[in-house]
Amino acid sequence: MKRKPLYTIIAVIILIGIFGYEIFLNSEEKTGLVKEGETVKENTNTFYLPTSTTNQIVHHQNYSLSYSESHEQAEWVAYELKASHISSTNHKRPYFEIDKAVKTGAAHWRNYKNSGYDRGHLIPAADRRFTKAAHDETFLTSNISPQEHEFNAGVWNRLEQKVRYWAKKNNGIFVVTGGILKDDLKTIGDENVAVPNQFYKVILDHTNGHYKMLAFLLDHKDSDLPLYKFVVSVDEVEALTGIDFFPELDDSIEDKLEASRSYKRWSF
Repeated sequence: MKRKPLYTIIAVIILIGIFGYEIFLNSEEKTGLVKEGETVKENTNTFYLPTSTTNQIVHHQNYSLSYSESHEQAEWVAYELKASHISSTNHKRPYFEIDKAVKTGAAHWRNYKNSGYDRGHLIPAADRRFTKAAHDETFLTSNISPQEHEFNAGVWNRLEQKVRYWAKKNNGIFVVTGGILKDDLKTIGDENVAVPNQFYKVILDHTNGHYKMLAFLLDHKDSDLPLYKFVVSVDEVEALTGIDFFPELDDSIEDKLEASRSYKRWSF
């Protein structure tokens, strides 16, 4: 009977050791993923990457993002969408997962539960159906932003479909998308995930070496208006976000394209 306290102490020490080792392993795993996320992937064309106002760029296998810790979401997600990427394959929808490559810690998916908002993809899963791995990679919490369902399933979805149409027609485009992140936005969840009042997309096409650019700015509400009604200049989006889009472009080309609101070279 006298040995029971000793056995109890030994059992507690073992449990503490196991628990501590699991914490160590999780920490090592996250550290490895953060370092991996800082590395530009082989299939990442850095030409289209915007500047980051947060100094936290994460490179995944099939897209890159700049994470805003103060808003608990990406200020932009950027990727190349080729005609060959467009696929009708339907993959099983996975669970959302926390993006461990975000060094400051990405928001948990539970922030969205019972919030009244969709977990709105920034890079749509439909843009990455060419493999299951690419599709599932879009279900990281760093790639979502709170969106009203009517907006997400309505005008925003129409714009996403149009982007895929342009990718087919132009044999590949570069896409940058995100919410307009400001101070004093409404927030949801324990981690205060910001709810943007507006969302944007900036698109660049350079088929046959001829550049054209198009930007959209949409209020966070559904609309039946035609998409061309939401066209703005890239300069306007830059003024709202502080982001420099496509800084690798020659200045003479960049300045001209970013100041224009023309959509005549794009088929709607």
